[in-house]
Amino acid sequence: MNNAAITLPSSPAWPGDGVHRVPYWVYTDPDTYRRELERFYYAGHWCYIGLEAEIPNPGDFRRSAVGERSVIMVRAQDGSVRVLENVCAHRGAQFCRERQGNRKEFVCPYHQWAYDLEGKLRGIPYRRGIRQDGQLNGGMPADFQMEGRGLTSLKVAVRGGVVFASFDHSLESFEDYLGPTILSYFDRVFDGRKLKILGYNRQRIPGNWKLMQENIKDPYHPGLLHSWFVTFGLWRADSKTSLKMDAHKRHAAMIGVRSVGKPAGDVVSGVTSYKADMSLRDPRQLDIVPEEWWKGPTAVMLTLFPSLIIQQQVNSLSMRHIQPRGPGVFDFVWTHFAFEDDNDEMIQRRLLQANLFGPSGYVSADDGEVIEFSQMGFQEKPDQQCLLEMGGHGSEEATNIASETLIRGMYEYWRRVMGV
Repeated sequence: MNNAAITLPSSPAWPGDGVHRVPYWVYTDPDTYRRELERFYYAGHWCYIGLEAEIPNPGDFRRSAVGERSVIMVRAQDGSVRVLENVCAHRGAQFCRERQGNRKEFVCPYHQWAYDLEGKLRGIPYRRGIRQDGQLNGGMPADFQMEGRGLTSLKVAVRGGVVFASFDHSLESFEDYLGPTILSYFDRVFDGRKLKILGYNRQRIPGNWKLMQENIKDPYHPGLLHSWFVTFGLWRADSKTSLKMDAHKRHAAMIGVRSVGKPAGDVVSGVTSYKADMSLRDPRQLDIVPEEWWKGPTAVMLTLFPSLIIQQQVNSLSMRHIQPRGPGVFDFVWTHFAFEDDNDEMIQRRLLQANLFGPSGYVSADDGEVIEFSQMGFQEKPDQQCLLEMGGHGSEEATNIASETLIRGMYEYWRRVMGV
């Protein structure tokens, strides 16, 4: 990746004692945040945009985001998927305000500049002037050319019905970007079956965007923080676990197998979230049916750096899209989905199990709250450091939950790209 053209203020100095100590300013410093947007979101990285199932027909579009920039995923007339920046080439207005819809063209409301579904400029009112007293007055200069005046078009990659894009047209292929290990877990879910959209959740979390990447690279908090996971065995200390990364250590997979039965005493000793007498009034919430494509694991949480988490937790399936909105806040957009060939019972099962997740989910609500707590602490003491020594100081793959190795790996990569 080529970041030589970026001239932004330097970040404060890293303390120098490795990635197991992460300074609080990493989550609060505005100059660091701006450099992150340039280096991770606007160059050198594929960012998640949406699912092809959201735009099945020509003219269908859905608004999304790359970092703080608004973009539009649209199905062109030839059936291809395009991603266009939601900024008019005339005066910079964000012309698309609808979340989704169908259009034959995009027209900016300010001066009515019109673009086709590929982003090419097709019409300008008064381009040749306004006729007054039998002659044309005003208008665009005679040498004005429509070509090359269209919307910014991003480089697009589509795999398994999932759409990624980048402002960086020199970027490596999506497959090389993920690497063979993470790509195999991506293809485990997106194996060519058509997808079906079940619904959306949106929330705004008052924390730095990296904290959500950390949260899903952290295998040992679920068995401590989440009552549901501990009590019903979805993820706890006695779960069989594997932690994998790509060669750059930016992407990760947390792979687990559900624990069956009551936990042993040493597993929950001192774990205040464990509720031995907790039971379900509606047992359908845990009506889990193993699926052949799982190939063993009951849960795989993929973190694709910088913007996406792919969730398979038993029968629930979701895309979690991280959209930064400042150093201390990000939007989190959940897209719950199924497979088109699922029967009605499986679709209902996926919907019921999705209640574990999302802004008010039985599990995920905990994560949003503790991320806010963390951000509050960072803002109070920017010179302090996070301690990431569970499982040692290195960033090797691991097979137990008592490890922060995936987070340390991410910060090894973060430091290389950020140059700190």
